[in-house]
Amino acid sequence: MEENPSVTEKGMWKLSVDGSSCLTGSGAGLVLTSPDGWALEYDLRFKFKATNNEAEWEALIAGLTIAKHLEVQKIEASSDSQLVVGLANGEYEAREDLMIKYLSHFQGMKSAFEVLRIVKVPRAENARADQLSKLATAEELEKNQTVLVDYLDRPTISEAEVMNIDVPQDPNWMTPFINWLRDGILPEDPVEARKLVYRANRFQFRDGILYKRSFSFP
Repeated sequence: MEENPSVTEKGMWKLSVDGSSCLTGSGAGLVLTSPDGWALEYDLRFKFKATNNEAEWEALIAGLTIAKHLEVQKIEASSDSQLVVGLANGEYEAREDLMIKYLSHFQGMKSAFEVLRIVKVPRAENARADQLSKLATAEELEKNQTVLVDYLDRPTISEAEVMNIDVPQDPNWMTPFINWLRDGILPEDPVEARKLVYRANRFQFRDGILYKRSFSFP
Protein backbone atom coordinates (compact mmCIF):
# COMPACT_ATOMS: atom_id res chain seq x y z
CA MET A 1 0.00 0.00 0.00
CA GLU A 2 1.30 3.45 -0.89
CA GLU A 3 2.00 5.63 2.11
CA ASN A 4 0.11 8.87 2.54
CA PRO A 5 2.54 11.62 1.37
CA SER A 6 1.04 14.13 3.83
CA VAL A 7 2.21 11.86 6.67
CA THR A 8 5.68 10.99 5.41
CA GLU A 9 6.75 14.30 3.88
CA LYS A 10 9.00 16.31 6.16
CA GLY A 11 8.11 19.87 7.08
CA MET A 12 4.38 19.45 6.36
CA TRP A 13 2.04 21.62 8.43
CA LYS A 14 -1.59 20.64 8.99
CA LEU A 15 -4.53 23.03 8.89
CA SER A 16 -8.04 21.99 9.93
CA VAL A 17 -10.81 24.47 9.14
CA ASP A 18 -14.56 24.68 9.61
CA GLY A 19 -17.19 27.33 9.05
CA SER A 20 -20.48 27.69 10.88
CA SER A 21 -23.66 29.63 10.13
CA CYS A 22 -26.68 29.63 12.45
CA LEU A 23 -29.28 31.92 13.97
CA THR A 24 -26.83 33.22 16.59
CA GLY A 25 -24.28 34.28 13.98
CA SER A 26 -21.56 33.08 11.67
CA GLY A 27 -18.00 32.14 12.46
CA ALA A 28 -15.04 29.99 11.59
CA GLY A 29 -12.64 27.79 13.50
CA LEU A 30 -9.19 26.62 12.56
CA VAL A 31 -6.39 24.58 14.04
CA LEU A 32 -2.88 25.04 12.60
CA THR A 33 -0.40 22.34 13.63
CA SER A 34 3.36 22.39 13.00
CA PRO A 35 5.35 19.28 11.97
CA ASP A 36 6.56 18.88 15.57
CA GLY A 37 3.05 19.08 17.05
CA TRP A 38 2.80 22.74 18.12
CA ALA A 39 -0.80 23.86 17.59
CA LEU A 40 -2.49 27.24 17.17
CA GLU A 41 -6.25 27.35 17.72
CA TYR A 42 -8.17 30.25 16.28
CA ASP A 43 -11.80 31.39 16.49
CA LEU A 44 -13.01 33.97 13.99
CA ARG A 45 -16.35 35.70 14.54
CA PHE A 46 -18.12 37.43 11.64
CA LYS A 47 -19.91 40.77 11.86
CA PHE A 48 -21.83 39.87 8.70
CA LYS A 49 -24.12 37.07 7.57
CA ALA A 50 -22.48 34.17 5.77
CA THR A 51 -23.60 30.80 4.49
CA ASN A 52 -21.82 27.64 5.64
CA ASN A 53 -19.78 27.50 2.43
CA GLU A 54 -18.82 31.19 2.65
CA ALA A 55 -17.79 30.66 6.29
CA GLU A 56 -15.76 27.64 5.20
CA TRP A 57 -13.89 29.75 2.64
CA GLU A 58 -13.21 32.42 5.27
CA ALA A 59 -11.77 29.78 7.59
CA LEU A 60 -9.51 28.40 4.86
CA ILE A 61 -8.29 31.84 3.79
CA ALA A 62 -7.69 32.89 7.41
CA GLY A 63 -5.66 29.76 8.10
CA LEU A 64 -3.56 30.14 4.97
CA THR A 65 -3.00 33.82 5.78
CA ILE A 66 -1.61 32.93 9.19
CA ALA A 67 0.52 30.17 7.68
CA LYS A 68 1.88 32.61 5.11
CA HIS A 69 2.92 35.07 7.83
CA LEU A 70 4.63 32.21 9.69
CA GLU A 71 6.54 31.50 6.45
CA VAL A 72 5.14 27.99 6.20
CA GLN A 73 6.23 26.33 2.94
CA LYS A 74 4.32 23.03 3.00
CA ILE A 75 0.77 22.73 4.24
CA GLU A 76 -2.16 20.35 4.01
CA ALA A 77 -5.56 21.90 4.74
CA SER A 78 -8.53 19.72 5.60
CA SER A 79 -12.19 20.70 5.41
CA ASP A 80 -15.48 18.81 5.62
CA SER A 81 -17.04 20.99 2.89
CA GLN A 82 -17.32 19.00 -0.32
CA LEU A 83 -17.98 22.17 -2.33
CA VAL A 84 -15.01 24.18 -1.06
CA VAL A 85 -12.60 21.26 -1.42
CA GLY A 86 -13.96 20.46 -4.87
CA LEU A 87 -13.60 24.05 -6.04
CA ALA A 88 -10.10 24.42 -4.55
CA ASN A 89 -8.92 21.26 -6.31
CA GLY A 90 -10.51 22.12 -9.64
CA GLU A 91 -12.99 19.24 -9.43
CA TYR A 92 -15.98 21.59 -9.49
CA GLU A 93 -16.66 24.68 -11.55
CA ALA A 94 -17.53 27.85 -9.66
CA ARG A 95 -20.88 29.18 -10.83
CA GLU A 96 -22.05 31.60 -8.15
CA ASP A 97 -20.43 35.03 -8.10
CA LEU A 98 -19.29 34.76 -4.47
CA MET A 99 -17.79 31.32 -5.01
CA ILE A 100 -15.93 32.65 -8.07
CA LYS A 101 -14.49 35.49 -5.98
CA TYR A 102 -13.46 33.22 -3.13
CA LEU A 103 -11.84 30.76 -5.53
CA SER A 104 -9.94 33.57 -7.25
CA HIS A 105 -8.71 34.85 -3.88
CA PHE A 106 -7.59 31.34 -2.90
CA GLN A 107 -5.76 30.82 -6.19
CA GLY A 108 -3.90 34.09 -5.64
CA MET A 109 -2.55 32.71 -2.34
CA LYS A 110 -1.25 29.41 -3.72
CA SER A 111 2.05 30.85 -4.95
CA ALA A 112 3.06 31.62 -1.34
CA PHE A 113 3.51 27.89 -0.64
CA GLU A 114 5.86 25.28 -2.04
CA VAL A 115 3.23 22.60 -1.38
CA LEU A 116 -0.46 23.25 -0.76
CA ARG A 117 -2.96 20.40 -0.53
CA ILE A 118 -6.67 20.67 0.19
CA VAL A 119 -8.32 17.45 1.35
CA LYS A 120 -11.87 16.44 2.25
CA VAL A 121 -12.36 14.84 5.68
CA PRO A 122 -15.45 13.53 7.49
CA ARG A 123 -16.95 15.94 10.03
CA ALA A 124 -15.99 13.54 12.83
CA GLU A 125 -12.31 14.04 11.96
CA ASN A 126 -12.75 17.80 12.02
CA ALA A 127 -14.24 17.96 15.51
CA ARG A 128 -11.98 20.60 17.10
CA ALA A 129 -12.27 23.09 14.23
CA ASP A 130 -16.03 22.50 14.21
CA GLN A 131 -16.20 23.20 17.94
CA LEU A 132 -14.20 26.41 17.58
CA SER A 133 -16.43 27.66 14.77
CA LYS A 134 -19.45 27.44 17.07
CA LEU A 135 -18.03 29.47 19.98
CA ALA A 136 -20.50 32.31 19.68
CA THR A 137 -20.92 34.01 23.07
CA ALA A 138 -18.53 36.10 25.12
CA GLU A 139 -18.92 33.65 28.03
CA GLU A 140 -17.84 30.73 25.86
CA LEU A 141 -14.85 32.65 24.53
CA GLU A 142 -13.72 33.67 28.02
CA LYS A 143 -13.63 30.01 29.05
CA ASN A 144 -11.23 29.23 26.20
CA GLN A 145 -8.24 31.35 27.13
CA THR A 146 -5.87 29.33 24.92
CA VAL A 147 -7.93 30.13 21.82
CA LEU A 148 -7.06 33.23 19.81
CA VAL A 149 -10.15 35.23 18.88
CA ASP A 150 -10.66 37.86 16.22
CA TYR A 151 -13.61 39.55 14.53
CA LEU A 152 -14.04 39.95 10.80
CA ASP A 153 -15.93 43.13 9.87
CA ARG A 154 -16.55 42.19 6.25
CA PRO A 155 -15.96 39.29 3.87
CA THR A 156 -12.36 38.82 2.76
CA ILE A 157 -13.40 39.15 -0.88
CA SER A 158 -15.04 42.56 -0.39
CA GLU A 159 -13.08 45.59 -1.49
CA ALA A 160 -11.12 47.20 1.29
CA GLU A 161 -12.39 50.54 2.45
CA VAL A 162 -9.63 53.12 2.21
CA MET A 163 -9.99 56.72 3.28
CA ASN A 164 -7.97 59.36 1.47
CA ILE A 165 -7.73 62.28 3.91
CA ASP A 166 -7.03 64.76 1.14
CA VAL A 167 -10.52 64.26 -0.29
CA PRO A 168 -13.34 65.97 1.68
CA GLN A 169 -16.02 63.47 2.69
CA ASP A 170 -18.62 62.85 5.36
CA PRO A 171 -17.48 61.35 8.68
CA ASN A 172 -17.62 57.55 8.82
CA TRP A 173 -16.44 54.75 11.13
CA MET A 174 -12.78 55.54 10.35
CA THR A 175 -12.96 59.21 11.32
CA PRO A 176 -12.49 58.78 15.13
CA PHE A 177 -9.47 56.51 14.57
CA ILE A 178 -7.86 59.00 12.19
CA ASN A 179 -8.58 61.91 14.54
CA TRP A 180 -6.83 60.03 17.35
CA LEU A 181 -3.91 58.47 15.46
CA ARG A 182 -3.17 61.53 13.33
CA ASP A 183 -4.19 64.47 15.54
CA GLY A 184 -4.40 63.04 19.07
CA ILE A 185 -8.08 64.04 19.36
CA LEU A 186 -10.34 61.83 21.49
CA PRO A 187 -14.15 61.82 21.88
CA GLU A 188 -15.46 63.98 24.73
CA ASP A 189 -17.23 61.02 26.32
CA PRO A 190 -14.60 59.33 28.55
CA VAL A 191 -16.13 55.88 28.03
CA GLU A 192 -16.01 56.26 24.24
CA ALA A 193 -12.48 57.66 24.52
CA ARG A 194 -11.27 54.58 26.44
CA LYS A 195 -12.91 52.28 23.92
CA LEU A 196 -11.29 54.15 21.05
CA VAL A 197 -7.79 54.03 22.55
CA TYR A 198 -8.16 50.28 23.14
CA ARG A 199 -9.49 49.54 19.65
CA ALA A 200 -6.92 51.85 18.02
CA ASN A 201 -4.23 49.30 18.86
CA ARG A 202 -5.61 47.30 15.94
CA PHE A 203 -5.04 50.17 13.50
CA GLN A 204 -2.15 52.09 12.02
CA PHE A 205 -2.24 55.42 10.22
CA ARG A 206 0.51 55.77 7.63
CA ASP A 207 1.00 57.94 4.55
CA GLY A 208 -2.59 59.19 4.65
CA ILE A 209 -4.14 55.70 4.83
CA LEU A 210 -5.75 53.92 7.76
CA TYR A 211 -4.67 50.26 7.97
CA LYS A 212 -6.31 47.57 10.10
CA ARG A 213 -4.36 44.63 11.45
CA SER A 214 -5.92 41.23 10.76
CA PHE A 215 -5.49 37.66 12.03
CA SER A 216 -3.11 38.83 14.79
CA PHE A 217 -0.54 39.94 12.22
CA PRO A 218 0.19 43.25 10.41
